[in-house]
Amino acid sequence: MRRRLEGYLASREHARFLLVGEAPGFRGARVSGVPFTSERQLTGAGPAEATATIVRATLEELELEEDTLCWNAVPTHPGTETANRRPTRAEIEAGSRFLEQLARRRRVLAVGRVAEAATGAAYVRHPSHGGAEAFRSGLLRFAAGGRPVRRFHAKDLERKAWRDRAPLVRR
Repeated sequence: MRRRLEGYLASREHARFLLVGEAPGFRGARVSGVPFTSERQLTGAGPAEATATIVRATLEELELEEDTLCWNAVPTHPGTETANRRPTRAEIEAGSRFLEQLARRRRVLAVGRVAEAATGAAYVRHPSHGGAEAFRSGLLRFAAGGRPVRRFHAKDLERKAWRDRAPLVRR
């Protein structure tokens, strides 16, 4: 795993973007050694991981794979062999020195709220639990130089809720 990670970091030495997640998943980087990557993606065998599959496919589709370094706020898996858990503040702080070094001279994008809190970077929705399309569109806007998410005001949300209640066909 160490050689895989070293090779990955060397291959992304000049990447313009840093995509930061929360922590390695129990089926993903905990096994593969590479952030947002499952063993199955590397070897064709072993466990697959949904987030890794979505992130890598999206980066490839948007032609950002070679220009994006993926990392995690907590570089080690904070859980068990069969489960993930939210990292502790101490684990996030321990990972910050690695994150700070990797963030130099790169545009940083946080994937999920834990990564946003850890980095202070722009946020994009995590792709799990139905968030793949929001992740893709946020990443696309970010790579184009924009903000990955639109900030809504309460009035905007009220208007949307009112429109959603309105009948589709007016009589």
